[in-house]
Amino acid sequence: METPGSQSSLHRANLERVVRAVRMAGSLTQAEIARTTGLSAATVSNIVRELKDGGTVEVTPTSAGGRRARSVSLSGDAGIVIGVDFGHTHLRIAVGNLAHQVLAEESEPLDVDASSAQGFDRAEELVDRLISASGIAREKVVGVGLGVPGPIDVESGTLGSTSILPGWTGINPREELTSRLGVPVHVDNDANLGALGELVWGSGRGVRDLAYIKVASGVGAGLVISGQIYRGPGGTAGEIGHITLDESGPVCRCGNRGCLETFAAARYVLPLLHSSHGTELTMERVVRLARDGDPGCRRVIADVGRHIGSGVANLCNLLNPTRVVLGGDLAEAGELVLGPIRESVGRYAIPSAARQLSVLPGALGGRAEVLGALALALSEMGDSTLLDGSLSALDGSLSASTPAFT
Repeated sequence: METPGSQSSLHRANLERVVRAVRMAGSLTQAEIARTTGLSAATVSNIVRELKDGGTVEVTPTSAGGRRARSVSLSGDAGIVIGVDFGHTHLRIAVGNLAHQVLAEESEPLDVDASSAQGFDRAEELVDRLISASGIAREKVVGVGLGVPGPIDVESGTLGSTSILPGWTGINPREELTSRLGVPVHVDNDANLGALGELVWGSGRGVRDLAYIKVASGVGAGLVISGQIYRGPGGTAGEIGHITLDESGPVCRCGNRGCLETFAAARYVLPLLHSSHGTELTMERVVRLARDGDPGCRRVIADVGRHIGSGVANLCNLLNPTRVVLGGDLAEAGELVLGPIRESVGRYAIPSAARQLSVLPGALGGRAEVLGALALALSEMGDSTLLDGSLSALDGSLSASTPAFT
């Protein structure tokens, strides 16, 4: 038994500190591990050697700043995580390893609003198929990240608004998927996962304060403050779509009038073009037509950008993020939408906050949420599990003979 403050407990804590740093980053050089953990270079070298001997990490030659270095990542066969992304009209699944490599991925159309049972049935089938396709044993699954298109009530674990997913009333997504897959499941809304995906793999890399704005059938924001997703005490932080722009505007599905969502979300925007472009339009097609020069589509997208910019300006004044990342189909419009967003931010935000802000399109496209689900599973898994599984023999023998690391 380890005693708090003993050599063995300190050694164990340092092992977990290194594993955690590598797990969150995907891969790090030993110098980067030392900077991230605050451990000395010699300590990191000893720990990496021990973890490599135990099969927890892999070390490969690389270069950093023109110098030879060693890149450390978790072993490819140490375990796998699964990302599940429920959109209103699709289901996307990804399987990845602990080294941040995507091993298999698949997406299919699905009316998620209609029935939660149908959605979970398909998710279970796709997960089974992709695990088989990855060639990794099912017992290697250490966690699942699950994204749903609505706020999660942190107390009950159910969807916070039945008007968003009426077919999911009373359903606890985490419990439902855990019972089907038999592994820990961690749930968040799609905007938060989009933010997490862009933070780890995309346009948010290297930034500690950002907002990810997703515009689809609704409008939501995932907020990252000091490198962490901010959810608020009730789990509803980031509902930027329900900022009031016009008290006399259209009635929103939330019951209020003139919400940002009623000026930007696809369900409200597409009807503006029905008389001129027909009723079969999608936001993806509107973006494509706008990029090809269609004046009506360009005008609508510019208007949407200005409205989104008003909401972003409010975020700037309140939270002062350094970066805003635009996701969803609308991001493919590029400067046609980003320019008007910046214009509104410049007009309505505090000048110092506006100067510090960069507005970029998402780098991951429609994959942002499912990759964010993988990142969620990676961030929530315990480091002790990895160490217990692969270092049990080494841990016992080294704790008695190895000096305490500092």
